[in-house]
Amino acid sequence: MGIIQIELFTTLDLVGQAPGGRDEDPDGFAFGGWQAPLFDDVTGAQIGAAYEGTDALLLGRRTYDLFAAYWPHQEGGDDNDIATLFNRIPKYVASRGTPALPWAGSTRLGPDLPAELRSLRERHQHVTVVGSLNLLQTLLRDKLFDRMDLWVYPIVLGSGKKLFDGGAVPTNLRLAEPPAAGPKGAVHLRYELADGTPATGDMGA
Repeated sequence: MGIIQIELFTTLDLVGQAPGGRDEDPDGFAFGGWQAPLFDDVTGAQIGAAYEGTDALLLGRRTYDLFAAYWPHQEGGDDNDIATLFNRIPKYVASRGTPALPWAGSTRLGPDLPAELRSLRERHQHVTVVGSLNLLQTLLRDKLFDRMDLWVYPIVLGSGKKLFDGGAVPTNLRLAEPPAAGPKGAVHLRYELADGTPATGDMGA
């Protein structure tokens, strides 16, 4: 049985909108591309390593459109190169509509997302979700993921779409490995979904 892994980039105030480019998701947002000035070789290596073993992508409609307009036109190097990987593996798209899917290897999922993800886990060992903030809310709300990679960047934006915006429910997670920071201050956190819901207590008890 395979896993569903989420890859997310966020500011300290948990804004996840448009980290990759100015025109990625303008929609009243003035800080598109906020990740670029804080990117470094250490963080790049962490991100590359996070995709190791990925044999399918799961994307929301908006992220799919952005990726489909970009990645097919990038020349990949060896099999570990992200462009080569993304162009080679199957892409699954969660959408309520019937979008055109021009990127080779793309398939639209049906409306029963939990059933579709069970099927993906049976067919693939490592399904990776990138960005896709609307889809993320469903995955969080129904706990339809196994692992979450979170890169937290040392900036506060004060506006923009938040990671946990309508999908968060009481959930336990387990830190799967020690945090790791890059020289420009981005911190990589890897969590795994854990059983139960958060407990409460008194610090003095």
